[in-house]
Amino acid sequence: MQTNHINQPNQPNHLNQQNMKPQTSNMKPETPNLKPPTKTDKEFEQAIISCREIFEKKLKDYGAAWRILRTSSMTDQIFIKAQRIRNLEIKGTSKIDEGIKSEFIGIVNYAVMALIQIEKGISDTPDMPENEAIELYNKHIYAAKNLMDNKNHDYDEAWRNMRISSMTDLILMKIYRIKQIEDNEGKTLVSEGVEANYMDMINYAVFALIKLNYEL
Repeated sequence: MQTNHINQPNQPNHLNQQNMKPQTSNMKPETPNLKPPTKTDKEFEQAIISCREIFEKKLKDYGAAWRILRTSSMTDQIFIKAQRIRNLEIKGTSKIDEGIKSEFIGIVNYAVMALIQIEKGISDTPDMPENEAIELYNKHIYAAKNLMDNKNHDYDEAWRNMRISSMTDLILMKIYRIKQIEDNEGKTLVSEGVEANYMDMINYAVFALIKLNYEL
């Protein structure tokens, strides 16, 4: 009598499974390719810290009173500060016990506030909470830094060979450009808009602060 053999599937060897060790991978987890901060990154950050500290202290003293200012008023405030710097550079003396460093800080902060006003629109009241103002400040100051990083890549930090007086003149030139754009109701034919000019002024003012802090 012939018996039919049924092929049974291979049964797992429980003993061998117990003796098996889990395989471990020799591959290390990927880490992001982060570049170490450059000298300019560190110096720029220190300048930003100084500017933001003044912004935060004035925010506590006055609240966001600047929220009622139109961007044209911000432009005029920056003009006053840049013009005073230029006068001091030419005359070499000051009758007010404030040097040019505080004026460059003021230019940075007014330019950032102008960018916030462009984004949020002007208000009839100081309607912005402190934490929101600081968050927006950081957003726009680091947007300006990103622009600086891109230009540094193309121009290889040519600003380090510039005089502070040249940076003052360039800030004033940017102000006159903005004034003209404002008079043209924001319309330009081939030129950058006001936002790019405000960011350029932030960067020139920070460059001047770096030179005042580290190179003089």
